[in-house]
Amino acid sequence: MIMKNVIIAGATGMTGGLILDYCLTSPEIKNVTVIVRKPTGITNYKLNEVVHPDFSDLSAVTESFKNQDIAYYCLGVYTGAVDRETFRKITLNYTEVFADTLKKISPEATFCFLSGMGADPTEKSKVMFAKDKGAAENYLNTLNFNQLFIFRPAYIYPVTPRKEPNLAYRIFRFFYPVMKLMYPSGVIPSTNLAKVMFHAGLKGTEKHILENMDIRQLAAKI
Repeated sequence: MIMKNVIIAGATGMTGGLILDYCLTSPEIKNVTVIVRKPTGITNYKLNEVVHPDFSDLSAVTESFKNQDIAYYCLGVYTGAVDRETFRKITLNYTEVFADTLKKISPEATFCFLSGMGADPTEKSKVMFAKDKGAAENYLNTLNFNQLFIFRPAYIYPVTPRKEPNLAYRIFRFFYPVMKLMYPSGVIPSTNLAKVMFHAGLKGTEKHILENMDIRQLAAKI
């Protein structure tokens, strides 16, 4: 069995944290590098934690990108949490810098990108999230990664309890039991999303872009 090296952006977030857990417990993963703005608080012999405050410039941490086989990019920000300019910087520009660095240092790596339902590759949407995620997807497609998997989940139900970031997410969480029955294509448990992303990075999957129902269906098979 050939063990893989993994690098993760967004490892302190909901989905990235779960992927980190999968990586640390998997016998198929050799080393896990996380680029984080704040410490994870995790100690593990596989883990190489790199605390770096500025994702717009990764030149100081390029050594961390060497010999990587899989990248999981889960870094993001909630709509309304920051101003328009900062939202685009985090959603698009940080993605560009991370992907450019990975492609330069580990050109054969597989890239798994956490996007979202409604991402607009025409970049004409008036919805900030849709436009910027679409732009990020488009940029990644230009880099010709060996394998690129894009995940477009709908509402991600946080299986692990957390403080919800805003009123909308508190409402979604409250109505989740009804939503999963009445509108299954519009919800996905965080554990299922993380499991599918981890699996795709390690084993691959037939589809280049996985919509919410694709993620649900694959989660039921693995």
